[in-house]
Amino acid sequence: MLRGLMQARESQPEQTRQHVVSISPLIDMASSYLPEAEVKRVREAYKFSDVAHLGQFRATGEPYVTHPIAVAELCASWRLDGQALQAALLHDVMEDSGATKEDLIDRFGPAVAELVDGLSKLDKMEFSSREEAQAENFRKMLLAMARDLRVILVKLADRLHNMRTLDIMSPAKKRRIALETLEIYAPIAHRLGLNEIFRELQELSFKHAYPLRYNVLRKAVLAARGNRREVVGKILEAVEKCLGDAKIESQVYGREKALYGIYRKMIEKRLSFSQVLDVYGFRVVVKDMPNCYMALGMLHQLFKPVPGKFKDYIAIPKVNGYQSLHTTLLGPYGTPVEFQIRTEEMHQVAEKGIAAHWLYKGEAAGLNQLQTQTHRLLQSLLDIQNQTGDSAEFLEHIKVDLFPDAVYVFTPNGKIMSLPRGATVVDFAYAVHTDVGNQCVAARVNQVIEPLRTVLKSGDVVEIITAPHSRPNPVWLGFVRSGKARSEIRHYLKSMNLEETVRLGTRLLDQALEADDIRLAEMGTEVWDKLLKDSQVSTREELLADIGAGRRVAPVVARRVLIALGRMDARLDGTPLATSVELAAPAAGGSQNRAPILIHGGEGISVQRAPCCLPIPGDKIIGYVRKGTGLIIHTDECEIARRQIRKEPERWTDVQWAPEIVRPFDVNVDLQVINEKGALATIAATLSDAGANITNLSMSDETPYRKLLHFTIQVSDRIHLAKILMALRRIEYVERVTRVKGKSFVKSRLVVASSST
Repeated sequence: MLRGLMQARESQPEQTRQHVVSISPLIDMASSYLPEAEVKRVREAYKFSDVAHLGQFRATGEPYVTHPIAVAELCASWRLDGQALQAALLHDVMEDSGATKEDLIDRFGPAVAELVDGLSKLDKMEFSSREEAQAENFRKMLLAMARDLRVILVKLADRLHNMRTLDIMSPAKKRRIALETLEIYAPIAHRLGLNEIFRELQELSFKHAYPLRYNVLRKAVLAARGNRREVVGKILEAVEKCLGDAKIESQVYGREKALYGIYRKMIEKRLSFSQVLDVYGFRVVVKDMPNCYMALGMLHQLFKPVPGKFKDYIAIPKVNGYQSLHTTLLGPYGTPVEFQIRTEEMHQVAEKGIAAHWLYKGEAAGLNQLQTQTHRLLQSLLDIQNQTGDSAEFLEHIKVDLFPDAVYVFTPNGKIMSLPRGATVVDFAYAVHTDVGNQCVAARVNQVIEPLRTVLKSGDVVEIITAPHSRPNPVWLGFVRSGKARSEIRHYLKSMNLEETVRLGTRLLDQALEADDIRLAEMGTEVWDKLLKDSQVSTREELLADIGAGRRVAPVVARRVLIALGRMDARLDGTPLATSVELAAPAAGGSQNRAPILIHGGEGISVQRAPCCLPIPGDKIIGYVRKGTGLIIHTDECEIARRQIRKEPERWTDVQWAPEIVRPFDVNVDLQVINEKGALATIAATLSDAGANITNLSMSDETPYRKLLHFTIQVSDRIHLAKILMALRRIEYVERVTRVKGKSFVKSRLVVASSST
């Protein structure tokens, strides 16, 4: 392979090789910290890359090989190892030339080949859309990153150089690449603590995505800089004198706010430009941790601190390993001034992030925690990948976890957990362990029992309460915030729902075939093969799941079975030779020969009660196969059901309650009561004595002397409900008792009754 490329290089006309490309800066940087043998392999990687990109040019007109060289120089500035530098030089050869992974293994070894493979795009695969291709590329990159962190470091260097040379592109392409960088790559850099790269990616993205806003803001900053130079100088002079008098060795830097940071603050807090720019930033670097706190004390004596604006990220580091003391003080002329106080090691981690592992390997003991946190992030990526088959869904989950805003909460034994802002008890439970999340029922937050949807705050101490038989609820997807929690819940619901849906589809198809004396279990392989081919699905489970989920109608599939058996003509009109399959709904005169589907109450989410009538055992019922949901049970007198039968009769089927019901059912009951002391206690005691569990209670005013109570109670069947209603009517305070078929018509918050009730 390499020999062929070299021959092509020699035969290339001289005019196409007129650009001279130098790797001297890269070799000089690599030689300063790598052994000569490694530097030699870097040279070989350059030669291979140069030949592979023969005749290729960037949009700027430069030979393409200048791009991998620039990427490798960025990696060398972080002092990455020789394998990473080789991968940086080779990262596009598999995509842009005939080189294969096997070629790279033979030439540079499996480690370098794996790095290059993780960096390569998937251009040869076919995708239905640009978004799907982007999601799959990103998914592959993150999985390679989880195996070897150097992949993402090289990828970020690659993206940074592309962003630096983006000016030549069309406005539409610049905007697309800039928004992708802002949405995905900048947050990754932040999560890995690569703050220098993070800030530059944000600035370049802002420049190319919103050029007019960028230019207006840049001119405003330049105009304002001179006006504020005097204030900045006074603050620097005062701080240096104060720390010098206290004999605290330090370096003090003025910190100019980034344009994108100013823009974000103006948008999010609805501030004017002058209000944002009035917050100055200064950085104080001292020799050790005790001096951080001593410097903080001296600064608080020099200027008055702003209440609520102190954060100790040394005691509780950020999720990306960042450590500093943050405080905001009122400087000269009442100007708010932000100070960051840190040690030199903290400063290197703050700027270089996980790259500091290579840059200062063996010198900074504090990096162990950063590596542990990074490993935790990568492990969470692998966990989400294991539960998510779809690339777009994987990308959606990852985006949630990449955003830097976080809250820091504690386990009962004092371990710190970092969660996205707005995270709930369920997010915390899944962060602890998947099994804890799947079985959680409540939590103690700061020793107080709280519901699962409780939003956590930094500093909360959280203890999860679990129950062995508890399972994830689809409602949780409405309030969880972390990608891990969302993917785990969806994975569980999909796996459980698939089994239930296949069982339901089997029962529906069996019922549709029963009138023709056909048993699904007795159908031969030939019939199944023809049925699957006619239905354009690959497996029996897929076909049955489609029926159970309502994506296919059982009587239509039953007709295909009859065609496969030769008992129905396959003409366009579908007229049967020996018709016996009824398509009408049961209530509309369906076949009396079909055995109804039995409802036990334990079918799971594939069988649901209609909220419009909430049937309970003992009510006469009918079933509607809703597309994408499963079987919905209505009472046979439900007006909504009767209207729907006329529109889609083929989707209705016979159902009835099984002799043995496995669980209680919610039912809504309204009581009009006289507003007297002890009324609510008497009603609650009566319900308890009748074996009814109260799951919800709200109230509304009828008159000053009457209350309308809205109960949701659990009953076993219609007879049990009748006994409960009879017991309630005997209470002297109760004037009227009504079963509400459907949700209670008054929406009210959960009530703690007043003393008069």
